[in-house]
Amino acid sequence: MTKELIRLKVNGETHELAIAPNKLLLDVLREDLGLTGSKRGCDDSSCGCCTVLIDGMPMLSCVALATSYQDAEITTVEGLARDGELDPVQEAFMSWGGAQCGFCTPGFLMTTHALLEKNPDPTLDQVREALASNICRCTGYTQIYESVLAAAQKIREKRKNEIAISK
Repeated sequence: MTKELIRLKVNGETHELAIAPNKLLLDVLREDLGLTGSKRGCDDSSCGCCTVLIDGMPMLSCVALATSYQDAEITTVEGLARDGELDPVQEAFMSWGGAQCGFCTPGFLMTTHALLEKNPDPTLDQVREALASNICRCTGYTQIYESVLAAAQKIREKRKNEIAISK
């Protein structure tokens, strides 16, 4: 099969790759870039384990052709931490037990991050709705929801402090 030269911007870095035109974004991330945080948890795009952010929106990378996202900002779970500090969402999942076994966690982290960027003060119903496309096989979701709400609180407090400092 003929390969196509593409340029992807992933976690702030630009990568030039020669790939088959039908190669999925998940496979490029895992196989070509070594970013194994996103998981293949199903074969029918129903679990959300492969969720990444494309231009800030949660997308399933297991059904996205990599060639379709050459001009997009792609963020994987590896790109959430900044300057050696975990993202507030990562911290909350760790502190509140939202990670469970960890397999589905990257998808939940990415979906939660996108939700809290849009709405830093979601209700429990809004959290449930936002996470409806992500499946966890080992929890009743309570700790995941608590983690999201704790992250939201931390983000609001951080923004409040930043505003106070800038005045």
